[in-house]
Amino acid sequence: MYQSLQSFIEEYRLESASTQKVLDALTDASLKQEVAPGYRTLGQLAWHLVHNDEGMLLGAGLKFEAPAANGEPPTSASEIAEAYRKVTAALLQALESQWSDASLLEKNNMYGQVWPNGLTLYIYLKHEIHHRGQLTVLMRQAGLQVPGVYGPSKEEWASMGVEAPV
Repeated sequence: MYQSLQSFIEEYRLESASTQKVLDALTDASLKQEVAPGYRTLGQLAWHLVHNDEGMLLGAGLKFEAPAANGEPPTSASEIAEAYRKVTAALLQALESQWSDASLLEKNNMYGQVWPNGLTLYIYLKHEIHHRGQLTVLMRQAGLQVPGVYGPSKEEWASMGVEAPV
């Protein structure tokens, strides 16, 4: 749980930059990739990160512009990546203008439980990280080069002339 709004903002800036890097590597053709029939496609999963499960943050009282959660995702990878860029900026601006450290202690009903906003932000960020990991697996299945997130990817190691550790 976050005790300081600034600590969340700093961590979110780092994590969202990594998510942006992953989204920027998608192609239009890759958006149809699915892990198995009946599961989210790469495009649906990427779009889920764009609309940022805004219900979680709206439920905590934060107001910012984000695409509606319902409906089909765009068929353009660059449109998804650009939408994420805009939503991330709007989210950060909303946090800086609407909340303070005291806001992190305010409690809201989330999914039948009572969460302080500091916990909501923590879970929100972990939710994004979880789905970003799913994206990278689907990217591999779609034949895309996966950008490094917490270190170099296999291809990035190779471009440095180093064999990737196993």
